[in-house]
Amino acid sequence: MTGLAAVVATAGVDAAVASAGAFDILATRHAYVAFALLLCVGLYMMIANPNLVKKIIGLNLFQTAIFLLFIASAYVEGGAIPIVASGEAATETFVSPLPHVIVLTAIVVGVSLTAVGLALCIRIYDEYGTLRTDTLRELMRDEGSIPAGPTAEGDDAATEGGVSHD
Repeated sequence: MTGLAAVVATAGVDAAVASAGAFDILATRHAYVAFALLLCVGLYMMIANPNLVKKIIGLNLFQTAIFLLFIASAYVEGGAIPIVASGEAATETFVSPLPHVIVLTAIVVGVSLTAVGLALCIRIYDEYGTLRTDTLRELMRDEGSIPAGPTAEGDDAATEGGVSHD
């Protein structure tokens, strides 16, 4: 084969392998697909849901996706546990225990964060009677806890009590 024909033939094979390879990669790397789905669903729940408890559930899904990414990326084909008997030489391929330790620590932090978030949700519900962020924002503006947003008059937001804050 001439140089140009070899390049064209190789390009055709590479394109076929690339199209079939994408499916094979997704089929064999299902942990990464699950990571992407969990990450997207968790992020969407945190951004789009007005309910605080659902936002915390979305945060937990997001954290779980990150845990899955750490564990999936730590996988070593043919890797053994990193324990070498005394007097033996380390000739095998070993799996690093560090990602697993990091994930265990992150799980403890995530559970603590969830507990604090749910405790705050209970206090917010006792105080305001709702867990919807838009309703909470309105109630807090009415009581003066947060400054009022822009109004139709426009000047009321810039001046408070007749005093300009320029």
